[in-house]
Amino acid sequence: MILIALGSNLPGPGGTPRATVEAALAALSRADLSVVACSPWYRSAPVPPSDQPWFVNGVARIAFDGGGPADLMARLHTVEAAFGRRRDGTRNAARTLDLDLLDFDGAISDAGPILPHPRLTDRAFVLLPLADVASDWRHPVDGRPVADLVAALGPIAGIERDETEEDRATPTSR
Repeated sequence: MILIALGSNLPGPGGTPRATVEAALAALSRADLSVVACSPWYRSAPVPPSDQPWFVNGVARIAFDGGGPADLMARLHTVEAAFGRRRDGTRNAARTLDLDLLDFDGAISDAGPILPHPRLTDRAFVLLPLADVASDWRHPVDGRPVADLVAALGPIAGIERDETEEDRATPTSR
């Protein structure tokens, strides 16, 4: 199972952050990545706390036949750049689009890219949508199921489902 986190908190070529992450899903398909499933969207406060706008986040499960994790990361960076993402070395900066590789078929790697994503277990804005799209997923290193990782977060604040009328009418349509 290959899992990618999507996030945006600045308007991009797609328009609003939500429109940008939705347009990014279509762009993934044009980059020869097949989107198998996508979680509902969530709105989340920036981490660490700052005066940045809230993010729109989700997780997509994809199929990829184009090589290994480094090849996939290169494609993800190309998609980010097409959406105006600029990597200036500032961590946790506001961004038009962020695509993070969370898991690549259970691979474990300490070298480019680090797998599984090193901070995914600390982030409700990753774990909640991951649980929605892959409820049977287990952390490749310690084997904990995603439900246990969510429970380990304790009380969750600063995140909410970003639902529209269309989402409520067809919750599994994506």
